[in-house]
Amino acid sequence: MMVKKKIQETEGKKDQQTTETSENKSNTSTDQIITDTGAKLPESEKKQDASAESDNNGVPESDKIIQKETELLAKLAEIQDKYLRLSAEFDNYRRRTLKEKIEITKFATEDLLLQILPVMDDFERALKHMEVSENCSGMKEGIDLIYNKFSEFLKQQGIKEIDSLKCDFNVDLHDAITKIKVEDESLKGKIVEVILKGYYLKDKVIRHSKVVIGE
Repeated sequence: MMVKKKIQETEGKKDQQTTETSENKSNTSTDQIITDTGAKLPESEKKQDASAESDNNGVPESDKIIQKETELLAKLAEIQDKYLRLSAEFDNYRRRTLKEKIEITKFATEDLLLQILPVMDDFERALKHMEVSENCSGMKEGIDLIYNKFSEFLKQQGIKEIDSLKCDFNVDLHDAITKIKVEDESLKGKIVEVILKGYYLKDKVIRHSKVVIGE
C-alpha cells in the first residue's frame, strides 16, 4: 500500500509540472505576441503618417503647399497688373476729363460771339458806304467810335480776325467763293479779295474767311 501511494504522489507531481510547463509556454507565447505586436506598431504608424503626408493622387503634402503658394503668387501678380492698368486708365480719364472741362470753359461763349459777328459785318459795310458818301463826317465819327469799342470788346473775349488778303489760300482758314484772273504773277494762287472776314476764338477757327483767289 505504501508503494502504491508513493506512485500516485509521483504521478500527481508530474501532472502538476506538466500543467505549469504548459502555462509557462502559454505565457511565453503571449509575451512574444505582445512583443511582436509592439514592434510592428511603429511601422503601421509610419504608414499612416506617410499616408497623411500625401494626397489622394500620391503628391506629398510639402509639394502641395508649394504648388498652392505658386498659384497664390501668380494670382497676386495678376491682380497687381490689373491694378496698375486700371490706375493708368483712370489717370488718363482724369486728364482727358480735365482737358475737356478746360475746353468747355474756354469756348463757352462761342455761340454768343458767333451771333454777334454779323453786327460787326454791318458796321464795316456802313463804314465803307460812308467813305463814298458826302456830308456825313459826323455820322462817320460816331460809327467809328462804336466800331472801335465793339472791336475792343471782341478782342477782350478772344476774338481775332484771320489775316487773308494777299495771303496764300489755306483750306483750314478760308472758303474760296470764286477765282478771277490777275495780271500780277505774284498774286496767282493768293487771296485777292475778302468777301467776308473770318475769325479765331483764341486759337480755334470759329468762322472761315470767304475769299476770292487770283489765277
